[in-house]
Amino acid sequence: MTALPYTPLTAEQRKQFDEEGYLIVRNALDSDTIERLIEVGDRLIASDQRENRQQEVPGLYDGFRNVLSMDDVFLPLMTHPVTLPLVIQLLGANLQISTSHLIYRWVDPEGTPVSRRLPGWHRDNGRTRLDLGEANYPRMGLKCAFYLTDLSEPNSGATLLAPGSHLLKERIEIKDGKADPDNAIEPLLNPGDCVIFEYRTWHAGGVNLRHTRKAVMVGYGYRWLKPMDYLQQPPQVLEQMDPLQRFLVGERADDGVEFMPNGSTNPLMEWCEANGVVADRLGV
Repeated sequence: MTALPYTPLTAEQRKQFDEEGYLIVRNALDSDTIERLIEVGDRLIASDQRENRQQEVPGLYDGFRNVLSMDDVFLPLMTHPVTLPLVIQLLGANLQISTSHLIYRWVDPEGTPVSRRLPGWHRDNGRTRLDLGEANYPRMGLKCAFYLTDLSEPNSGATLLAPGSHLLKERIEIKDGKADPDNAIEPLLNPGDCVIFEYRTWHAGGVNLRHTRKAVMVGYGYRWLKPMDYLQQPPQVLEQMDPLQRFLVGERADDGVEFMPNGSTNPLMEWCEANGVVADRLGV
């Protein structure tokens, strides 16, 4: 498999993620990677392609789902040497990619109130709470949100977060006349920073009064869950992937084993064993 380095998850990081539902990883992407991602992202957004396109509010919000399948520049984000080891230590090794999303958030029109939220406060993987209910929504996945533009000033379109809201057993409370829950934060981020947040963590899109916000979000969930924006990657995309990347999009290793309870050999389990990492959440 692709050599994946060991990036230790500190006790402080685990505590923060368990208690607050998110982490910020500074300088996850270098300037060359950011430049390549923006170049391809700009080309896709400027195109007239409709397949996989998600334009919730034309003129303010544009992007593509399953963007991993659209250009190989996005593939290394799946197995990023800093973030993937952290994801494994937070969720365990029985993982696959659940979603990949290129998101461009344009500047709001002049006069837009700073309280505007697009999208509004929500949890990801919403089908889960609809099927199981808010009180029964377990930890099943997380997103690595790689930000490509400068969000170091307030009101730059950053994703707002409500720390601790992943533990709520009911909808988040937003008081009358307020745009946000009382403990909402607006992370201030530099190009290349990554925010890792649980699907259950309530979040919203902050107002953007500065410049186009560009981001790529890669989601991970357990292998017993269906991905959100693909069922199987096209053959021509699989050809561009290395064995670990193919595993992460749900492909079974051709290892000659007739039956395994997990479907096939799991290279992430092997990585855990080699690095002394607990592979299953029950062991954490």
